[in-house]
Amino acid sequence: MILKKKPTLTDHHVTDESLYKARRSFIKTMGAGSILLGSTLAPGILSAKAGKPDLKSELTRYKDITSYNNFYEFGTGKSDPAKYAHTLKTSPWSIHVDGECSKPGTFALEDLLKPMQTEERIYRFRCVEGWSMVIPWQGFELGKLLTRFEPTSRAKYVYFETLYDPKQMPGQKRSVLEWPYVEGLRMDEAMHPLTLLATGLYGKDLLNQNGAPLRLVVPWKYGFKSIKSIVKIHFLEEQPITSWQKANAVEYGFYSNVNPEVDHPRWSQKRERRIGEFRKRKTLFLNGYADEVAVLYKGLDLKKNY
Repeated sequence: MILKKKPTLTDHHVTDESLYKARRSFIKTMGAGSILLGSTLAPGILSAKAGKPDLKSELTRYKDITSYNNFYEFGTGKSDPAKYAHTLKTSPWSIHVDGECSKPGTFALEDLLKPMQTEERIYRFRCVEGWSMVIPWQGFELGKLLTRFEPTSRAKYVYFETLYDPKQMPGQKRSVLEWPYVEGLRMDEAMHPLTLLATGLYGKDLLNQNGAPLRLVVPWKYGFKSIKSIVKIHFLEEQPITSWQKANAVEYGFYSNVNPEVDHPRWSQKRERRIGEFRKRKTLFLNGYADEVAVLYKGLDLKKNY
């Protein structure tokens, strides 16, 4: 997928959710395995590991996904990213890779994406403040990209950085966090097939407010772990300190797994409100992906290692 000039999309440019779902069903029935839509696999393709089948009927509206965001580089209000992220230029874009790997370097985004086959993954997305969405991402497994850099046996963690450019990201002029924004995963988390590098959603390229041109999606962790607008990837031997740990380690741990039994000091995590709904629903352990990822934390106290 080669990202060119970022289009300005309004609601009428995007397939209506009901038509989108109908199209998905039709393509699946017709045998979508050989059909391509633009630069992504046909939306009817959804493997069991990518989300539960019932999620197809729970998709959050495109308008809500693209207008209610946390992206402090453009402001702390939920509507600020949609208002101000137009200042970000996503082409040209490059990714610098270094650390404990055999093939470091700086790579143009289009060169990194060219051999990667994208697919659709419908994932639950849970924010630490208690709101959630169901999002149809387009992207590819992070692990498939990381293996190209040949991490060494000393690479125990992978560390990501967001672009730092206050002219393009005016929120960085304020000391809300220590910039640039940084996040990290254990290597086994990063290599898990559910961990996604997203390039789009609802069959469209990512908009700036959603983390264009490339963002991380780790569906069993709180949303702030899914770092946006990535420009650097580091392989490390020691556990890194992330942005929110630097800001407030008491409230934000390295793992940040969705866990209804571990409350944030200011918010209960037992229930959540899906955007577009008034009722609250029970929060699922590991956001509903325990069958796939709980083995990663066998023997680890998730209340202590929050």
